[in-house]
Amino acid sequence: MTKFPNVRPPLMATLTTRGYSALTPIQEAVLAPGLDVVDLLVSAQTGSGKTVAFGLALAPTLLGESNRFTPTKAPLAVVIAPTRELALQVKRELEWLYKEAGARLATCVGGMDMRDERKALGRGAHIVVGTPGRLCDHIKRGSLDMRTLKAIVLDEADEMLKMGFREELELILTAAPEDRRTLMFSATVPKTIIGMTKKYQKKCRARKSGGPGQTTSGH
Repeated sequence: MTKFPNVRPPLMATLTTRGYSALTPIQEAVLAPGLDVVDLLVSAQTGSGKTVAFGLALAPTLLGESNRFTPTKAPLAVVIAPTRELALQVKRELEWLYKEAGARLATCVGGMDMRDERKALGRGAHIVVGTPGRLCDHIKRGSLDMRTLKAIVLDEADEMLKMGFREELELILTAAPEDRRTLMFSATVPKTIIGMTKKYQKKCRARKSGGPGQTTSGH
């Protein structure tokens, strides 16, 4: 089995099965020692392997000392994506990554039947992936319980702000426990992103993926 430093054993097994022989620069960057307990602001382009990156970064927070998930009544993580297509893609990526860990995933996206989504949430999902508006709908109706949440991921945060989802993002972030981790992934880091970082992230570390092997840190 290929060895990836700081990757949890069940995820290492799925990466090996998937044919991974090396991690991308951004995946290596988020696994740096000491980053498993802090909030992250990550600048990463499409195609950089960012979905697997935040999946790897979340593992210590979600699994704790265990290698498998135990049944849950409320989600441990929420991943927010700007579009239904991206949300469904993210769910598929996280499903294979967390397969050996026994994670149950659910989606909350516009254009789908809310009744089916409520049933999936009621059965217990460890990770929920959704679009801003639909996640807000479930929070307001009480079908998405945020009280035990350990982490939130904003995927393509800059795009969501460009699309006018700031109010929805703030509602979701405010509904989550203050001690959760917040990971923001964004192709660009405009002032609006910095503003949200200062408001909703604590002890934040920044990571940037440029050319091969190029990473920078600081905040």
